[in-house]
Amino acid sequence: MQCQLCNKVATVHLTEIINGKKLEQHLCEQCAQKEGITIKSHVPLSELLNNLVDSQQESQESSGLSCSQCDITWTEFRKGGLLGCPNDYVAFDRPLRTMIERAQAGAVLHTGRFPRGKNHDFDSQVELLRLRQDLHRAVGSEEYETAAQLRDKIRKLSQRV
Repeated sequence: MQCQLCNKVATVHLTEIINGKKLEQHLCEQCAQKEGITIKSHVPLSELLNNLVDSQQESQESSGLSCSQCDITWTEFRKGGLLGCPNDYVAFDRPLRTMIERAQAGAVLHTGRFPRGKNHDFDSQVELLRLRQDLHRAVGSEEYETAAQLRDKIRKLSQRV
């Protein structure tokens, strides 16, 4: 792709959405600087997370939080930038939510595209998960007739999804 101003190779690509209209700019580094666009080098994720966390005024209770399953503390997460287990999302709910809201301009729900491939009926996926959990419980409590019925429902629903 070429720079829209000087026809050199464009290395800076900007996309702005203003009043619902998508505006794209493709510029070389020199033209981007002339336009007043600041170019920053790559910043490691852990540093970015630390900056986000540091910028929010963290309460004393957040610094003492830890996960009951993997024993990672909020302070350890801040230093390393990696959570220890899925339960950390529950253990660190409030500070993580605040951090995500700040990073995503208030958005905390995914609103992106659906993956390519099969038809994505999420209600059916949730139903499949529920049926599999019920099947696991039925087998565990030796309710084999119920387990067989659940197995058949799972097969039938799996063919549709």
